[in-house]
Amino acid sequence: MSIIDIHDGLSRSILIYCALMAIWGMWRFFRGQGLSGGYLGAVVIAEVLLVVQGVIGVILWFGAGTYQPSYVHWIYGIVLALSAPLVYTYTKGRQDRPEMLLYAVAYVIMIALVLRAMVTATG
Repeated sequence: MSIIDIHDGLSRSILIYCALMAIWGMWRFFRGQGLSGGYLGAVVIAEVLLVVQGVIGVILWFGAGTYQPSYVHWIYGIVLALSAPLVYTYTKGRQDRPEMLLYAVAYVIMIALVLRAMVTATG
């Protein structure tokens, strides 16, 4: 298994994880619940996955001469890695029901960003 295979597989894992986070967030919102410690812990796990994915991408960029994604691919990755921290900063750490919706919507948008990043990686 090459590092490119790991980068590719991790991108699919992140896609599935973002989908689960969006579903879980919507479920909690429609049940009238706010953020929980479990959900925030899962947000941290998602962030760690995104940072690891970025580190692997940088390693590929410097190490493998054949891996040359477009700069748009890098922008998608940076926006993905900043999404959850930006939502947390915007909500000032509040954990009420409206904040739950913001996180859920952020993860829906992140699904689209992951898909776009996957498409631009092959171009």
